[in-house]
Amino acid sequence: MRRYLLTACSFTILSLAQAAWAGGVEAAPPPSDDQATAVEAVVITGEKTSRSLQQTVTSVAVTTAARIERENIQTFYDVVARTANMSETYGKTGFTIRGVSNMNVSGGGTGGLATVYVDGAALPLEAVYGGPLEMWDIGQVEVLRGPQSTLQGRNSLAGAVVITSANPTYTPQFRARVNLASGDERTYAIAGGGPIVADQLAFRASVEKKDSDGFVYNPILKRDIDALDSLTVRGKLLFTPTALPGLKATLTYAHSDRDAGYVFTYSRIDTPDYYKHRVDLSGDPNRTKTKTDILTADVAYKLNDVLTLNAIASLNTVKNRSTYDLDFRPARTSYGARRENTDTASQELRLNHDGERLKGFVGLYHARRDAQDRTASQVNVDFPRATLVNTLTSTLLAGVPSPTAAQQAAAAAQANAFANLYIAALPVIPVDYSGDQPSVIDTSAIFADASFALTDKLSLLGGFRYDHEKNTSRSNQVASFTGIYPNASSFGAYAPYVTLVNGFVANMVAQAGSSAPKNTRAFNAFLPKVGVKYDWTPDINTSLVAQRGYRSGGSTVNIARSTVAAYDPEYTWNYEASLRTTWLDGTLTVNANAFYVDWKDQQVTVNLGINSYDYEVRNAGKSHLYGFELEVAQRVSQALSWYASLGSTKTKFDDFTITSGVDTRDLAGSEFPYAPRWTVAMGADYRWANGVIAHLDGAYRSRSYSSAGLQQAQDDVVKQRVVFNGRFGYERAHWGAYVYGKNLLNATYAQYVRGDTGVAMLSEPRILGLTLETRW
Repeated sequence: MRRYLLTACSFTILSLAQAAWAGGVEAAPPPSDDQATAVEAVVITGEKTSRSLQQTVTSVAVTTAARIERENIQTFYDVVARTANMSETYGKTGFTIRGVSNMNVSGGGTGGLATVYVDGAALPLEAVYGGPLEMWDIGQVEVLRGPQSTLQGRNSLAGAVVITSANPTYTPQFRARVNLASGDERTYAIAGGGPIVADQLAFRASVEKKDSDGFVYNPILKRDIDALDSLTVRGKLLFTPTALPGLKATLTYAHSDRDAGYVFTYSRIDTPDYYKHRVDLSGDPNRTKTKTDILTADVAYKLNDVLTLNAIASLNTVKNRSTYDLDFRPARTSYGARRENTDTASQELRLNHDGERLKGFVGLYHARRDAQDRTASQVNVDFPRATLVNTLTSTLLAGVPSPTAAQQAAAAAQANAFANLYIAALPVIPVDYSGDQPSVIDTSAIFADASFALTDKLSLLGGFRYDHEKNTSRSNQVASFTGIYPNASSFGAYAPYVTLVNGFVANMVAQAGSSAPKNTRAFNAFLPKVGVKYDWTPDINTSLVAQRGYRSGGSTVNIARSTVAAYDPEYTWNYEASLRTTWLDGTLTVNANAFYVDWKDQQVTVNLGINSYDYEVRNAGKSHLYGFELEVAQRVSQALSWYASLGSTKTKFDDFTITSGVDTRDLAGSEFPYAPRWTVAMGADYRWANGVIAHLDGAYRSRSYSSAGLQQAQDDVVKQRVVFNGRFGYERAHWGAYVYGKNLLNATYAQYVRGDTGVAMLSEPRILGLTLETRW
């Protein structure tokens, strides 16, 4: 039925467009500011000051409100797909910037490597999947590529994403939208605002409700496992009192409630035509419910023509509830649930200076993040065969002072023979597990950033951040064996070994069911930044910058041993050159950045050998990466505009060793996961005078890998792909109707494959939709 509705509506729009083309029933709306300017004027705010894109030396990809509208950008991950040197990780659960994942690269560390800010509030990692990342009524998205540690501090070693919602104005505005799309998606949205007190107090409010059935069906549970039920509500107040000239205060509250598929949504790949007919056979629902509340107060007071005092305070709460099936089988044998609560409060005080030669700011920052992480699961732990064989071999040789090679071989053969029999009787260790790992992170910092014009053309750039962090964590765990131990009497001569190994299994489970005391660690980091900028002409400038990046140390919980293991910070040095140019009387911009990053003391996960849960983080990695971004935009006329971007990143682990018990793997030479060497994006818009509009864009990602390792080219390939999107419609001054398509050629690829269980994370299929909108 939905398909017929979309088809009928599409023909209706085409008929309206043809009538307008032929008869011109109504004058076309006057071009907006965005349409009339040569190249859309963009102001960057993510670096804590306002400057034009052409005067910003950091590599920044900007998605404006006008572009969001033109290209039908619906979520943050639509921005990721159109941005040079960005890519998704594990579906739409995370992203990379210049080949560096926002979550992790080397498998270790609990802090993120890139942070998403929404209206000034830093979102925790779990909100990057289920948080308020819809693009309805968003004013601008800035992707700052490269380390932002000097300005943002922890968790910004790879970069930062700054999302700003539409601000209140003193001009009344109203928008409403209805969207229908494949997957039985239904979206209803409304936004508007205006003055409460003329020129002194204004408001803006927006609501979006989105529901869909998704594309993956579970015949066991008789439900769509990736169905979506999402509600986003936002309200903003703008206060500019005439009694206090120079004061501007913005208060923002946002609430997001999202019930969706589990953060990692898999489909079977051992069924016929699995891209077209997506199936999940799990006996337990794979779902994630996320509630996010954000409150932000942003106050600026202009002291004089040069100095402005800024104060920003934010509070956000993220509640995450997940259920999952661990073996993806119909029988309820391995499953779990997780509850995460994260409260973050931050305050920043900043003094901005905007003089003729000196421009910059100095600031103070403090934040506290309080996280609760509780899990409960029935887990089938693969029996640690290697540990059993090694332990038993050592036991057999314990009475031999200097065993010969023949004696060692005989002991190993006997140990392996027994291991075969025992593991046949107990192939997995069933454990009922529950854990509670609370943590508190306090961060304080002083920071500064400035440029000083030595001449009319030459400027010095500099900045620093001194960061102090204290994090506290502890672990409470309960574990019990829920299986049946092998009966020693059934093993004949091996009976004493059975009793011994049964005790080993019991001790291993008991060790996981204990508590680790509170552990507190403190870190200090000095993060400098130096550079130079030269304005060759009013339309051409270049710069060179060197700065230090940082991810704090911390502690991880070793579940198998029920211990808290500490690790140290990791650092990068980033060297970057930039070029900003404007041509053809401001109608064409050509911008580029090139970079080299040297990364040391990487936080690496090491398995100590008891079982797959016996892991902790250590500083044992070293790597480097280099590449560039080239971005071009042109407004050919009021009707036609186009853009293109090219990104290249080469990543390499120089020293990266993973230890798993007695097994050591050297991964030096392999590439970072989800780090495509090449990314390309192109798009064009055309607006006819009679109201017909058309947009087409395409994005290319070269081959990448879903994990690190020397075998990644054979085992973990995410294939190259080209994805095209389009939007066609007819609009008048106060309404518009559009049809659109995402992934028009139905490109198919897997983001991650679990070959051991026959499941994978599959790409989104082709999506067709219809949008009706009114605006006043």
